Amino acid sequence: MTLATYVRKRVLVSIPVLLGVTALTFSLLHLTPGDPVDAMLGFQEVDPAVRESLKAEYNLDRPVWEQYLLWLRDALVLEFGRSPITGRDVGATIADRLPYTLVLGGAAWLCSLLIGIPAGVVAAVKRGEPADEVSRIAALAGIATPNFWLGLVLLFVFSVRLGWFRVIPPDAPLLSPATLRFLILPTITLGTASAALVARLLRSSMLRELNASYVRTARAKGLRERTVICKHVLRNSLIAVVTVAGLQLTLLVDGAVVVEQVFSWPGVGRLLVGAIGQRDLPTVQATVLVVAVSVVLANLLVDIVYAVLDPRIRYER
Repeated sequence: MTLATYVRKRVLVSIPVLLGVTALTFSLLHLTPGDPVDAMLGFQEVDPAVRESLKAEYNLDRPVWEQYLLWLRDALVLEFGRSPITGRDVGATIADRLPYTLVLGGAAWLCSLLIGIPAGVVAAVKRGEPADEVSRIAALAGIATPNFWLGLVLLFVFSVRLGWFRVIPPDAPLLSPATLRFLILPTITLGTASAALVARLLRSSMLRELNASYVRTARAKGLRERTVICKHVLRNSLIAVVTVAGLQLTLLVDGAVVVEQVFSWPGVGRLLVGAIGQRDLPTVQATVLVVAVSVVLANLLVDIVYAVLDPRIRYER
């Protein structure tokens, strides 16, 4: 199976996943208590004709399955309608918020690799020594610590007590120095658990590789230990790390929902939380679709990279 055929196969498999996620979300939104029209009207008493007009405008007077099909038809052409709460175009609102989530997720992902890979290498090379024990304890603490709790602690210590960072994002462009400085704490909060997982996985992979026969052969030939570790052991160990690092992208998207709320970061996650509280159905549905697409694309990217690194994968699936 060629790489192109493999990619097409993975893309086709992703389509039912997206349909399932959007259908499930649509059904759950309509099963939640309360009338969306009441949220639109601010829970005020109005003329029944006005209520019926709003229901007809947003297709709420139709059966749920028909509402979903109408929404799906519009979503296929990237038309998500207008928010009944803000009156803004939903697609434009998400487009404004998406760069903030992408920057936060990308920074946290990079942070997790910059911390996790060196920590994993040190832990493997210094197996059984104090450096290994410290790495293991730090990794367990990072995995066990909830993102929202760590974020609140970092805010309290470095923003409230020390005053090193702002409590809320500055009113500045996304890539400005002030905004990037504020991004340090959310990045650490979101990237900590991922860094811990990468470190633990890389340590385990490297320990297996260190016992392989080719490592003993390389050492017997007189290669320097640094060359053996970096050129041979680390390179072969990174195949497993690539898979997990790619999957971490999906976890970072999920985790951003909580972290954005803690740090008041104006991303898609915070938009989703606010839309759920306001029963803003068009915004919730479109946001969930964007998150689902990002998760599917991240998994697809992982599959492609893994298939390139190990061609046997194309024939096993």
